[in-house]
Amino acid sequence: MGRLSALILPLAFVALACETGAGAKPEPPVTGRSNAVTAGSGTAATSPTQTTASAKPSAAPAAPRKLCADTTARPAPKGALRTAAAPGATALPGSISFGVGKWVWVNLWAAWCGPCKEEMPRLQNFQSRLRNAGVMIDLAFVSLDDDERQLSRFLEAQPEAGVRASYWLPEGGGRDSWIAALGVKDAGNLPVHALIAPSGQLACLIQGAVEESDYQAIADIVGTKR
Repeated sequence: MGRLSALILPLAFVALACETGAGAKPEPPVTGRSNAVTAGSGTAATSPTQTTASAKPSAAPAAPRKLCADTTARPAPKGALRTAAAPGATALPGSISFGVGKWVWVNLWAAWCGPCKEEMPRLQNFQSRLRNAGVMIDLAFVSLDDDERQLSRFLEAQPEAGVRASYWLPEGGGRDSWIAALGVKDAGNLPVHALIAPSGQLACLIQGAVEESDYQAIADIVGTKR
């Protein structure tokens, strides 16, 4: 009897363990696409990264710069202009020659205008390049300074190859009528550029500084693509 009890008791404990699940093995961990977002029936799952990337709007292309603010054909202004020059500089004629078979690039500027002074070497470079491409074009600087001393100091400080002489339109003395003939409405908003055709008619009025990237557009206006 004792030997029978010894066999029955361990079997009872094994049966009890099977019933309570104490000996069951844990489920294996889920692997693979556990972070994927489950899509609806018939739709492929999409990751959060893909959703964010597809929702980002594409950048719109920049609008091209409009160079000529006015292309209305009008005759160039007439009349004598005052001039200013640094000591030793070649004196300018008393008026600008329009309508004599060549282009004239008029630049309205002032010694107090930072962008005006910054672009002067660029304008001289453009003129040189256009002439080398076969375009007959003169560059006429016209100052709208009221302070003659400030204008003179600027011209005197220029290097030999810089702008050492300029036409001058101080306040009064026909300034308003001269620039109005170009179609300029605000003389205080400088610089301003006027491209006068060989016929003596305005071809393009540019308000604001000329940029290096504007060369080809200007070359196209005056008749060259080089």
